[in-house]
Amino acid sequence: MQLEDVQRVTVLGAGNMGHGIAEVAALAGYDVSLRDINEELVEKGYDQIEWSLGKLAEKDRIGDDEADAALDRVDAFVELEDALDGADVVVEVVPEKMAIKKDVYDDVVEYAPEEAVFVTNTSSLSITELSEVTDRPERFCGMHFFNPPVRMDLVEVISGEHTSEETLELIEGLAASMGKTPVRVRKDSPGFIVNRILVPLMNEAAWIVESGDATMEAVDSTTKFDMGLPMGSFELADQVGIDVGYHVLEYMHEVLGDAYRPCPLLGEKVEAEDLGKKTGKGFYDYEDGDGAQIPSDALDYDVRRRLLAVMANETAGLIGNDVADADDVDEAVKLGAGFPDGPAKLADEEGLDALVETLDALAEETGEARYEATDYLREAAESGGFRGDAGDAGDAEGGPAFDVLNVDVDADARVGHVEIDRPHRMNTISGDVLDELADAIDLLDGDDEVRAILLSGAGDRAFSAGADVQSMAAGGADPIHAVELSRQGQQTFGKFEESDKPVIAAIDGYCLGGGMELATAADMRIASERSELGQPELDLGLLPGWGGTQRLARVVGEGRAKEIILTADRYDAETMADYGFVNEVVPGDELDDRARELAEQLAGGPPIAQKYTKRAIHAGRTDDEAGLEVEAMGFGHVMNTDDLIEGVTAFMGDGEPEFEGK
Repeated sequence: MQLEDVQRVTVLGAGNMGHGIAEVAALAGYDVSLRDINEELVEKGYDQIEWSLGKLAEKDRIGDDEADAALDRVDAFVELEDALDGADVVVEVVPEKMAIKKDVYDDVVEYAPEEAVFVTNTSSLSITELSEVTDRPERFCGMHFFNPPVRMDLVEVISGEHTSEETLELIEGLAASMGKTPVRVRKDSPGFIVNRILVPLMNEAAWIVESGDATMEAVDSTTKFDMGLPMGSFELADQVGIDVGYHVLEYMHEVLGDAYRPCPLLGEKVEAEDLGKKTGKGFYDYEDGDGAQIPSDALDYDVRRRLLAVMANETAGLIGNDVADADDVDEAVKLGAGFPDGPAKLADEEGLDALVETLDALAEETGEARYEATDYLREAAESGGFRGDAGDAGDAEGGPAFDVLNVDVDADARVGHVEIDRPHRMNTISGDVLDELADAIDLLDGDDEVRAILLSGAGDRAFSAGADVQSMAAGGADPIHAVELSRQGQQTFGKFEESDKPVIAAIDGYCLGGGMELATAADMRIASERSELGQPELDLGLLPGWGGTQRLARVVGEGRAKEIILTADRYDAETMADYGFVNEVVPGDELDDRARELAEQLAGGPPIAQKYTKRAIHAGRTDDEAGLEVEAMGFGHVMNTDDLIEGVTAFMGDGEPEFEGK
């Protein structure tokens, strides 16, 4: 079967994951059969799809017509035979119990079309074992979405022992057609990629507290504000459900051995049914308390080193057993768990030698199997990291490796494109991102073939939602560190502003705080209708620190700049166009094409005249006489260029000039 042959997707299970997957498939244009075991469950799932589509339309993520059309593609069923009629791909999303799933497939094979492909949304169970109860193990694989499916980009596509390459390619294509990022899991291994990293990390956090080596507050403070993870370890356990992680651990313990023995602290919570947010109480109290109140200053270096060591060991296990390579592990964990950087990169930066020493010391002290360093981790430490010396991922020319870090850079048709590639973190900006943005603009400014620069954010949720507050908090309340971070941002954004080439910012979604400061440094700004812009720093007790207090006033005037910054309000794109900040507002599905069109138009202009035009405008900001002097000098300079002759000749002949910057 080819991707173009897929017309109908049947989703078995209408719970949170099931109705979410059905919605994603319907939005992608597929007909969907949504099935559950009784009318009440399937109706509840259908109603949730209707509600979610309505919210997407309300937030201008999709149009009303698109929402209506997607809902029209969803049919609800209780009878399994009816739900499977005409199915090309069957997505099973029933409870995470092997026996239940096997029972479902016993019935599915009776009614499913002969050519249909089966996929399971299991987060950890064996793909091979499940496939062997069907009549088509070669057309069976894992397709693990993350919760909520409508928002999360990652889909793990997992090969079973019998899965054909054709099936894997089909399901990867299906995931991509749904707007997701598929990551191949090459081998059937418990936990696949993301849970293989997260669940042992959660377990180790529990063991640290169980043994009395650190408090829960210290562990969560360290993971959130030192390691920069989106949540503290215990906060995350409460969020996903302590029982969910515990049952994955039980399965991993059964299959992989004693290194994955669940910590008793987790078992006690499960037994008491204190499972986290969904029950009102877990490690934190969500009913009578304030939930996860995590201090930002209870950092513990030993906790950091211990958690990184365990995470590095799991990463090595995945790579050494050919489940995934370092790049895929990092991409999956960033997209699926919201890590600022992938575990391989974090481990390389910490130093694998030091992490191996930590594991060896813990193994000798405790005798616990979970601290036995894998052979591959020792080999990687000897070779300088998971990616070689110090994790160097640079290209063959020794240039910056934008495609594997936080910023993608390319050049096409004389347009250089800089894209912040952290959709899992709403394209927030950290010190590392500032370094890469500075490298990117230097690279493009030094390329004579590039004549205009387009600046954007990956995904459709945010141009950039601002500074990475967690990475900033990791620096503590050190005023010197804060001053240096402010200067770093000012200088980096200044490079975009001072570039001799036209810079266009394509804004889609959130453009807030530091993200708006970056957009302000561009020469022109195009925004989608759904964009939200603002400088919310004062709501945090901060102020714009990357040039916003200066550049914004120059763009919209001092009065409007004070309004935007002092109120800390959010503004829609039309309002910001009225204020003079946005040059053009377009529908979301037209933004990329219109931004590229404008960039190519400017790239076709006379580079020398463009350079002196920008310099004259900038020089005149504080001194009219200086601006006029630069204007006069520039006017005189262009009189002696081939571009002027080309422009005049084309004008006289009613043709199109072809400027070469000479």
